[in-house]
Amino acid sequence: MNKTAEVLTRGLNARHIRFIALGSAIGTGLFYGSAEAINRAGPSVLLAYLIGGAAIYIVLRALGEMAVSNPVSGSFGEYASKHLGPLAGFMTGWTYTFEMIIVCLADVTAFGVYMGLWFPDVPRWIWVLSIIFFIGAINLLHVKVFGEVEFWFSLVKIVAIVAMIAGGIAILIFGFGVHDTSTGVSHLWADGGFFPEGFGGFVACFAIVMFAFGGTEIIGITAGEAENPERTIPRAINTVPVRIILFYVLTLAVIMAINPWQSISGESSPFVQIFQGLGIGPAATVLNIVVITAALSAINSDIFGAGRMMFGMAQRGQAPAVMKQVSRNGVPWMTVVIMTVTLLVGVLLNYLIPDKVFLVIASIATFATIFVWLMILLSHYRSRRRMSPEEVAELKFPVPFWPYGQLITIGFLVFVIGVIAFDTDSRVALAVGVGWLVLLFIAYRRWVRQEPEPEDVPVAAPVTERA
Repeated sequence: MNKTAEVLTRGLNARHIRFIALGSAIGTGLFYGSAEAINRAGPSVLLAYLIGGAAIYIVLRALGEMAVSNPVSGSFGEYASKHLGPLAGFMTGWTYTFEMIIVCLADVTAFGVYMGLWFPDVPRWIWVLSIIFFIGAINLLHVKVFGEVEFWFSLVKIVAIVAMIAGGIAILIFGFGVHDTSTGVSHLWADGGFFPEGFGGFVACFAIVMFAFGGTEIIGITAGEAENPERTIPRAINTVPVRIILFYVLTLAVIMAINPWQSISGESSPFVQIFQGLGIGPAATVLNIVVITAALSAINSDIFGAGRMMFGMAQRGQAPAVMKQVSRNGVPWMTVVIMTVTLLVGVLLNYLIPDKVFLVIASIATFATIFVWLMILLSHYRSRRRMSPEEVAELKFPVPFWPYGQLITIGFLVFVIGVIAFDTDSRVALAVGVGWLVLLFIAYRRWVRQEPEPEDVPVAAPVTERA
């Protein structure tokens, strides 16, 4: 295959990157997984989301500094290879791919749950099968198609959340005959206090809370196909604090202020449950459409992110060479096909264990996500330590709070891994995660050869037409 057939096309503009970044933080973790987090911690889950949001902001700023300086499709997989060694890069890249597969399994599972609201008699695995092939087909088209689809999916989610917050606040203030306004927002502390499940419940919810932010690191991967990464990447990353507060904390605060937190179950999205409980049937239907859109958006991003990571690893000799094959549209089509086929496991899981599949998958995804974030922070820490003061001064997007913010965040992520280990529901995730890392170590020693230098690897083909 000639050289031009092994490069990606820079077809993602500022609008695409911005909404991909927004959409990556608004997915199944908020619309569906938040119910499990609320059940574990009660209203104190709001504090957990604030802490988790601060941690992921530091991770993304570290990733952003490296991505602006070196925008490549392999992103943090390549950064780990460069700063921590080829083995670290190999384990980071494949664990991210593993993470995307697992997260995607959770997303397709959630999609099946949402469709069950309208079609309770249709087996969930049928919906899972259909959506996998639909999104896989979208990802085989030009990257601009992916960007446009993700833009509209994300726009629907954002508009719906803003409308939901506004509507919820209106219900709290005016009642509209469906809410006792005299209670105000007392549900946030009246039903057992702000920490109704104690400190233990607050700590336990982090295993689910951190899952919600998984996938936000896709911002770094989009740098390889961004038209102007020096401008678009910083703008996307700097919106993280605002969207964490608005889309997670404020949204869940409104939900728990309207109804007691104990009434929120894991049978469906808490967004839908709230409006059903208030007797607003059409609103619940509309919100179900929104959460379905959120799941579609997340699946779309998952397949994109994993495909580009596998493509970057194949260029460095850390994945089979067949994954370097690119279509005439500049899309690594073989990696999309591999992801689609792999996701068929989700069909089997939803057929065999439909009741427990989401929690198990979410826990495994959390471990993989945290490992990837740790490798991002460690790669950045090593790269900074090697820089001269002059090189640091030339950085176009330097991290804040260096080095204490990075060290504190590393400690926090290690703490979350400990939470996963001690929680009986998520302990299986630690066993699976450690087993996965051991398999990667063995695979690296047995099959991977010395990869080419990063600067010899083609990254992206130039484009003459802007979206």
